[in-house]
Amino acid sequence: MSSSGTAPAYRRMTVEQRRAQLITTALGLFAHHPPEDISLDGVASAAGVSRPLVYRYFPGGKQQLYEEALRSAADRLELCFSEPQSGPLTVRLSRALDRYLAFVDEHDAGFMALLQGGSVVETSRTHAIVDEVRRTAAEEVFAHLGTEDPGERLRTTVRTWIAAVEAASLIWLDEGKRPPREELREGMVEHFVALLVITGARDDEMHRITLRALEMEEREGPVGDLVRRALPVVAHAGHLL
Repeated sequence: MSSSGTAPAYRRMTVEQRRAQLITTALGLFAHHPPEDISLDGVASAAGVSRPLVYRYFPGGKQQLYEEALRSAADRLELCFSEPQSGPLTVRLSRALDRYLAFVDEHDAGFMALLQGGSVVETSRTHAIVDEVRRTAAEEVFAHLGTEDPGERLRTTVRTWIAAVEAASLIWLDEGKRPPREELREGMVEHFVALLVITGARDDEMHRITLRALEMEEREGPVGDLVRRALPVVAHAGHLL
């Protein structure tokens, strides 16, 4: 302890603790700056250690550190869609999107750099990590829909929605995080319901899955509200029937 009574920045840690500290520090920096703007010196300074120490734990340099920080972020993103399979589907999706959008909000610049591409530290491995998050999210949604062997149309529908969530998140960040996060979440849940209904009108499997999902919804819930708002619009198209 120094004469001022404060602990020094450097302290002894186990190998696992030190690696975790450096990854957490790097993730915090990558969250708010494009990867190419982050240096090992910056990571070392933020972590209160020397540059050689960072190299000791990550001999592959910034690329290795970035990939491991990305892996840590991906693990958190994958957990966003993990939700008990009970209750209305829209409630489950809302909770999952709350966690997802909170992550986007916390890691704004890093999230944009990650999904927009063009970073000098992108590799086939970083792309694989991102794709794994998308696949995991899709599998979680399939589970919430009660199907272990989704057909082609359902797979396309769910993956299209996940891509839409990503795109909406990027637009939200680009627009200064407007509209409010809760409004964005509600819009994406309604978007999913609309995709189910429209696709269900053209496919028997989707029709059964959609009806099963809608049967669990409550009249005063998100779907009931959406139906009441949509009916007047549909009524104006009555001449098409």
